[in-house]
Amino acid sequence: MIRSLYTAATGMDAQQTRMDTIANNLANASTTGFKKSRADFEDLLSETIRAPQAPDPRGGSLPTPLQVGLGVRTASTTRSFTQGDYTETQNPLDLAIEGVGFLRVTRPNGTPAYTRAGNLRTDGEGRLVTQRGELIEPNITVPRDATDFTVTTDGIVSARLPGRVEPIELGRLELTSFVNPAGLEAIGGNLFVETAGSGAPTTNRPGENGAGTFTQGYLESSNVKAVEEMVAMITVQRSYELNSKVIQTADQMLQRLTNLR
Repeated sequence: MIRSLYTAATGMDAQQTRMDTIANNLANASTTGFKKSRADFEDLLSETIRAPQAPDPRGGSLPTPLQVGLGVRTASTTRSFTQGDYTETQNPLDLAIEGVGFLRVTRPNGTPAYTRAGNLRTDGEGRLVTQRGELIEPNITVPRDATDFTVTTDGIVSARLPGRVEPIELGRLELTSFVNPAGLEAIGGNLFVETAGSGAPTTNRPGENGAGTFTQGYLESSNVKAVEEMVAMITVQRSYELNSKVIQTADQMLQRLTNLR
């Protein structure tokens, strides 16, 4: 009876983790380039009350074990990197990545990070940065008097300067890909960092090695589907209620035992 109390408690704890994950997904339903997560579970080690026995030629053997499960735990949170919908902004500094690649940025402490959010800005020196001010790598500086800023699908950045008929090339953006992007660690601010699980980063030119291409004047929306998350929330609520019911029932059975005379 005590075993069922603890087993149901692990189920409630697991569903709480799943609800926290769903809440984070819904909170970021409007975050540019956000990728939703899913909580994955695994069963705990079962208690073996009786082990299976080898076949007995005389009969009477027990070929199956007697085991009782001890509950569930959260094994991992898996992030889905499926493509989000495009939103047209008509802002020349907004870039949507069509493919699996990431923009590489340099954080204030000098370490690299990676992002799918293409809502870029220029800082006081004209350098391309993220909305939080992280420098885009490779570094591209836009002159103050530049006009007709364009980014081609293969990442070539150009602009027109006063007194020049033809636009000048300012640089070329690159895309970074990973063997296992689900292994990246999210650190907030739409940024990810490399881990042992993600594998080493590979730098590609847009349009090569499946890294993807750029679409100027668009942003990639979050890949969170509100309806799917609401359905998952209902499932979590019902699972939580069932586990709490198990605790209530086990408590009633224990109470009945203590009242025996």
